[in-house]
This record gives sequence, structure tokens and C-alpha cells, in this order.
Amino acid sequence: MKNLKIVMAALIAGLGLLSFTTPDHGKNNFPPKHSQIPVKGYEVGDEAADFKLKNIDGKMVSLSDFKTAKGFIVVFTCNHCPYAKKYEDRIVELDKTFKDQGYPVIAINPNDPAVQPEDGYSQMIERAKEKGFTFPYLVDEGQKVYPLYGATKTPHVFVLQKENGKNIVKYIGAIDNNYENPKDVSEYYVKDAVNALIKGDAISMTKTVAIGCTIKTKAKK
Repeated sequence: MKNLKIVMAALIAGLGLLSFTTPDHGKNNFPPKHSQIPVKGYEVGDEAADFKLKNIDGKMVSLSDFKTAKGFIVVFTCNHCPYAKKYEDRIVELDKTFKDQGYPVIAINPNDPAVQPEDGYSQMIERAKEKGFTFPYLVDEGQKVYPLYGATKTPHVFVLQKENGKNIVKYIGAIDNNYENPKDVSEYYVKDAVNALIKGDAISMTKTVAIGCTIKTKAKK
């Protein structure tokens, strides 16, 4: 019995040592789990960081360039996605409606052109000319901006309002509730949100599910 107790004690001690051993994250092992956690993105009420991205005219554009703006309609969109194409005319309409009221559209293409060649820079220039874009159409080179916002689809909208020098997120989601046919839309999420901000009213619906194509990125190694 005494020998059995000694053996059991040795086994327990050995297990204890194993549980506190630091794993070796060498080149032949997987990286630490925390390095694989994706960026969460903004929620309504968060402050959105500014950015500096290249426009289709070759100039760098930041939100801070718009000195008289009261806020922004930031739209992550692209050339190739059928959903994005369906919304192009409506995005132009949003800019024409709200730019002079202080809420211009800022469009950003988040896709990696190496994954989706139709979303290359030269193709962006052609598409903007073809559709008569009235707003900046920026390229998220290096795909650094869309993860900050938490965009997952094209199109994906973030309505911002300037408050005490900060850009505060007021609405996140879809443009409206019918991507297929603008005549069948019954809920105008972005229009209603911006109109509420202009009037100083509370936004009735601050978040909806963005419907569109997934953002194109290279597979993680």
C-alpha cells in the first residue's frame, strides 16, 4: 500500500509539471491563438478613425479634408459584385441628396485585386466614369481600413456624424431592404438615418444586416 501511494504521488506531480509547461511556438508549431483573432470592428456610438486612401483621380483623401461636412456616408463597395452593381445608382442618389446638406458619400473598395482582378485600380476608374460617380472612390490598399470598420460585405454602409471633432458611428448595415429593385423598397435605412441626423432626431433603426458579396482577401497562411 505504501509503494502504491508513492507511485500515485509521483504521477500527480508529473501531471502538474506538464500542465504548467510553456508551449514551444517554434517555426514547426502553430502560432499563439491570440494572433488569429479577427478585428471586431465598430459598433454604433464608437469613434471612427480617419484614414488616407488614394482616390480614382490619384489624390489622397481623408475625412479631415471635408472641413464643412457634418458627417459622412461611408460605403464599402466594389466593381464586380452583383449586389454592389444593383446599388450604384442609389449610392449616387444618396450623394446628390445629402452632400449639400453636409453628409457626402465616401466610397471605398476593400477588395484585393490579386483575388478579384475586376476590382483593380484601373477598373475602378473606368467604372466610376461609366456610372457617373459624384463622390470619391477610394482604394483600400493593403486592406487596412475595412477591418477597422468591421465591414464584411459589399456594399456595407457606415453613417458617421461629426461630434466635438470626432466621427461617431450612427448607423451600420444595408442601404435599404430590397437590393433587386429600388421600386420595391419599403425601408430606406440610410436615407432615414441621415434625415434623422439632419433633423436632430433619434435614428429609429441604427443597425441592419448588410447584404452583399464577401470582401475578397488572400487566404491566411
